[in-house]
Amino acid sequence: MIRCDLSGSEFLNVNISGINLNQAKLLNCKWRSLGINEGISLNGQSGRVVQVFFSLDGKSLASRSVDNTMHLWDVKTRKIKFKIKMKDIQSICLSPNGTTLVSSCKKQAYIWNLKTGKKICHLIGHRESIASVCFSQNGTMLASVSFDSTILLWNVKTGKQIDNLNDICRRVRSICISSDDTLLALNSSNNELVLWDVTKKEQIVKLDRYTSDIFCFSLDGTTLASCSDDKSIHLWDVETRQQTAKLYGHSSQINSVCFSPDCTTLASGGYDQSIHIWDAKTGQFKAKLDGHKAGISQVCFSPDGLILASVSYDKSICLWDIKTEEQKAKLDGIQKGFLQICFSPDGNTLASIGYDDSIHLWDVKSVQQQTKLDGHSGGVYTVCFSSDGTTLASGIHDRSISLWDVETGQQKAKLDGHTSQINSVCFSPDCNTLASGSSDNSIRLWSVQTGQQISKLEGHSNQVKSVCFSPDGNTLASYNGKFICLWDVKAGQQKAKLDGHTSSIHSICFSPDGLILASSSYDPSIRLWDVKTGQQKAKLDGHKTGIPYVCFSPDGTILASVSYDGSIHLWDVKTEQQKAKLDGIYKGCLQICFSPDGTTLASSGYDYFIHLWDVKIVQQKAKLHCYSTRILQLCFSPDGNTLASSVDDNSIYLWDVKTTQQKCKLNGHSERILQICFSPDGTKLASSGDDKSIHLWDVKTVQKEGQSKGILQICLSPDGTTLASIGYDNSISLWDIKIGQQKLKLENNENCVNLFCFSPDSTILASECSNNSICLWEVKTGQLKAKLDGHSKGILQVCFSPDGTTLASGSGNSIHLWNVKTGLEKAKFDGFKGNVYSVNYSPDGTKLTFRSSRDDYILLYSLDVYIGNINFLYIYKASDLHIRETDILALFKPLKFTHNVIPEIAALNVPIITISQIQKLKTQGTIILKGEFIDYKGGDLRPLFKSQECCILETYLKSSQK
Repeated sequence: MIRCDLSGSEFLNVNISGINLNQAKLLNCKWRSLGINEGISLNGQSGRVVQVFFSLDGKSLASRSVDNTMHLWDVKTRKIKFKIKMKDIQSICLSPNGTTLVSSCKKQAYIWNLKTGKKICHLIGHRESIASVCFSQNGTMLASVSFDSTILLWNVKTGKQIDNLNDICRRVRSICISSDDTLLALNSSNNELVLWDVTKKEQIVKLDRYTSDIFCFSLDGTTLASCSDDKSIHLWDVETRQQTAKLYGHSSQINSVCFSPDCTTLASGGYDQSIHIWDAKTGQFKAKLDGHKAGISQVCFSPDGLILASVSYDKSICLWDIKTEEQKAKLDGIQKGFLQICFSPDGNTLASIGYDDSIHLWDVKSVQQQTKLDGHSGGVYTVCFSSDGTTLASGIHDRSISLWDVETGQQKAKLDGHTSQINSVCFSPDCNTLASGSSDNSIRLWSVQTGQQISKLEGHSNQVKSVCFSPDGNTLASYNGKFICLWDVKAGQQKAKLDGHTSSIHSICFSPDGLILASSSYDPSIRLWDVKTGQQKAKLDGHKTGIPYVCFSPDGTILASVSYDGSIHLWDVKTEQQKAKLDGIYKGCLQICFSPDGTTLASSGYDYFIHLWDVKIVQQKAKLHCYSTRILQLCFSPDGNTLASSVDDNSIYLWDVKTTQQKCKLNGHSERILQICFSPDGTKLASSGDDKSIHLWDVKTVQKEGQSKGILQICLSPDGTTLASIGYDNSISLWDIKIGQQKLKLENNENCVNLFCFSPDSTILASECSNNSICLWEVKTGQLKAKLDGHSKGILQVCFSPDGTTLASGSGNSIHLWNVKTGLEKAKFDGFKGNVYSVNYSPDGTKLTFRSSRDDYILLYSLDVYIGNINFLYIYKASDLHIRETDILALFKPLKFTHNVIPEIAALNVPIITISQIQKLKTQGTIILKGEFIDYKGGDLRPLFKSQECCILETYLKSSQK
């Protein structure tokens, strides 16, 4: 929908997620009850998630992963409440009230208090491994099933065994407790289905020859549904123990059955890619829901029974309206697909387990989105905020530098010039200049405002590892190998070359007053250099192994250094003597960082801990545990209240420095994180990684901002009943605006579709393809009416005449006129100097304007629509200040809702297509005047549009009047 004119349009109950509205015109629109259907991802596990449970109040979510961890999540904040790690976890179950969690490990089970995170009791009794655990509905009883063919019932409060059910059936595979806690349904490995009366302690019924372990109680406990390998479903009356119905309809194995909450409806899904809806009382077939492209693995009713969610092996989740039996929404975008789904008790949230080792939360009505800055073609090795916090620079493996607007998450500029990967970027203190160091052995200085290269500094004989501005911005320091270079920024000349280290330099740092430069090396020594003279002031010895990092305290009186020998040394800068040595870091130290007030030093090592040290008394204040994960980087927020640490499981931890408690864990990167950095005001955290992306995190709300997946283009029919959309699979989808459902899908898989246009009567759709042809489609049937061949180059514009009988197309240096009825070419006009990229009819269809890319003129012709003759009328110079292209085109206003490209004046460098796993609305450069843009909650969406560089004309008009 990029650069489309949707002025005057009216949308109601339309989901606008993922639409690319960049540089579109939205004048006097009425868009109401808008929805945004996007997913939130909980990425806390390093292995595949295999179980999730909501608490009854919907506030907590418990999950189990194959990495032997259990997580408890706060659904509202998306934060981890706590994490439990233990070996060989087989199964978990959350109590109905959400206060207790049970986990099984080999022959034993453990009950956990979720408020304190502590273990309540330890259940011992089985002789072999426990296969499954299950709470009763009131949460007072727990059942555990073991491979020793026993079922033990436990009192949750006391941890005492209530009953031992021996040899009911052989090797129980799964267990289910009825809603009144009186019945157990068991499925065994020898194909038996057993109903057991808990109160009377006796077997009610035993059903043989059941190879499937798919069965489900109705919520009132009166009916049991079970699946068989003959592709049928059996309904059983629990009280009479008789089969009441046998349901046939599926053509393949059934994978899931689920009763509606009112017990009147049963849903089933299987490998035949369909969902069947049954009357649970009579066993009659009610409906068949089609839409998935692969087998269904799970079906699940919402608590109110109005929505059915289905999971498919086609990597999507579908939401179905049970009353209308229509698809409401399709949730996808997860590359590896979904494993399991679960509704929250209020029905507003759907949790899904993904094969990408994460949990995704979906707001069934409208979901908020997490963010990512995409657009890199290689790993992002370095990021840096400007001192005013408005711009973020990123250095990339693909030899380029990107400048990002921190507020909108949009790319402002791309700086090209280096011939190898970027290793370091640094803003000058006044934010006007950016320095970059590269593996091409050069340093480049860039103007942040214009994006132009100011100068190129050459002198290094090897790759430049790091660049660093002095506090006054007049001097730039850089290093490679054993040497350091000091540069005069204004003159662009080398001031001095510092030679003294006998091994590779690993770190450099300016003192806060800019008079001293400290460097550390593998030799292993620290050298202090006089910045003015370039002479060595001192050599600090004391470490036994290489020194990867040095850091000045904020007041410049103390220098901290860290060594691979596991020690940290504090040095008095004035006396050049060692003040203290901090030991106790197992396996060596990697990173150090002073708090902004200089009172606390944070350090990390190979021991998976962060150590906080009191600099004044030289004592350890706290020890923060990162759960067997190596810490890669540390960074204090500007106010010193928060510490960020990146770890090698591709996540970031935020810590409260005062309480030393973990605030949250940020997941989003799919590969190693290379750098983290706070914005100067401390509200944003930037992280870059090998996954070719930058993430911006809102530190207060712990949400991410940024970019998402969009669709290529959409177009509304003139009668307002049909919406056409171009997909990434080269297909065109036609949607019924009234009911919001897809009507047809026009397949064109062999060629990419780039643009399209409706005929004035909305009966025909013309689409341009990458093979230089045009397809005419019948909107009602979706059939290909004609294929128009004749262009030798890519088609840049198609336009119907007002009466719909003629189609004009511009390509290369020619224009073609086509008879829509016969599909034959009526006329061809060529000889233009450049590509024809703009073609428009006058409202009466007698005149035609077009413009070529190399002509500075707009040409106006009269047209005989019947025989295809064309006569020259006028020529306008586009660069004339008094006669502009917009003045000419104003004579030829397009019909309402027709596709119309507007000039690229609203914004620069807008992305035409964003390819990402996450959907997000894009409105950069969109022009809005008056109108309504209201979401389903009644909120105004214009502030959201404005945050993405949308142009709201009322604001600009008021500013100009002032």
